[in-house]
Amino acid sequence: MADRRLAGPVRIVGTGLLGTSIGLALTERGVDVSLADTSPSSVALAVDYGAGRRAAEGDNPELVIVCVPPDVTASVVASELAAFPEALVTDVASVKAGPLAELVAAGADVSRYIGSHPMAGRERSGAISARADIFLGRPWVIAGHDGISYRRAAAVEQLALDLGAIPIEMTVEEHDRNVALVSHVPQVVASLLATRLGSATDGAVSLAGQGLRDTTRIASSDPELWVQILSANSDAVVEVLHRYRADLDGVIAALEAPDARGSRRTIAEALAAGNTGVARIPGKHGQSARFSQLVVIVDDKPGELARLLTEIGEAGINMEDLRLEHSPGAQIGLAEISVVPEAEDRLAAELTARGWRISELSA
Repeated sequence: MADRRLAGPVRIVGTGLLGTSIGLALTERGVDVSLADTSPSSVALAVDYGAGRRAAEGDNPELVIVCVPPDVTASVVASELAAFPEALVTDVASVKAGPLAELVAAGADVSRYIGSHPMAGRERSGAISARADIFLGRPWVIAGHDGISYRRAAAVEQLALDLGAIPIEMTVEEHDRNVALVSHVPQVVASLLATRLGSATDGAVSLAGQGLRDTTRIASSDPELWVQILSANSDAVVEVLHRYRADLDGVIAALEAPDARGSRRTIAEALAAGNTGVARIPGKHGQSARFSQLVVIVDDKPGELARLLTEIGEAGINMEDLRLEHSPGAQIGLAEISVVPEAEDRLAAELTARGWRISELSA
């Protein structure tokens, strides 16, 4: 049995991606997990994957975790508070102020409720996509409010720590403003950019590289779920989108008259501001350190990538990150290896000596 802080039992309501992933992780640690969902087949699938057992009469959970869509989060939380008067209830919805306000308005016992939000997920949904390690190293927001004490909410922090996440305390208002900027608006921007590809020619999309893939990756997310998320956090999202629109209008105006005085400066400053912003995104383990990249050409055949990683290890160099890009029409791939700057030259020399080709794309 793995070490754990949360004793259990735990009840999970909603057996989609997050609910099943939480169940898998807790079950691995020996916690008694019961599963409930309005869909019997969804529960059956989560049970088959090993995320827990079916909920039964007489269950007396220490913690209830509600993992349902945002538009029904408050009503399900209220039902769970009423059904299990000794349990702490949390939810993992990506919007926090709305559900709390609904619960208060309905007269629910919010002294046993605290919202939370693991900043983890995948483009694919459902129990079939669940993974026990999806929360490792990811922030898990615990959105406190005046109606509950920190001590009474401790089980949610224990949950996050047991799942390998990093608990972060915020108010519900802070959470919603922050996720609008770092999660909700990026979804809108990625989706609108990907929309332009719908009418693109085959010739155009054949030129797509890693930059386009990076900026549109999340555009494959579930539209129905995102309509709920964006609607529930509309005020904060609109505030960021207005600023984004102002920046975009400035660049458009400059590009419409690129030779006009100040146009090139406007474009340059917009791009430089992007450099400043991206430099603030935490790197590995939340560090602010920046890394150097070597792009290694890897033949597209079995075992080559494994050999590359093995030989980096044999050279005694720690790889901080890895990104792969396949070259369209060629039987090669490009492996972008991130290392600390002081190891860059040594890694290049080691790999060259072992016969690897270093691309001129390395930066």
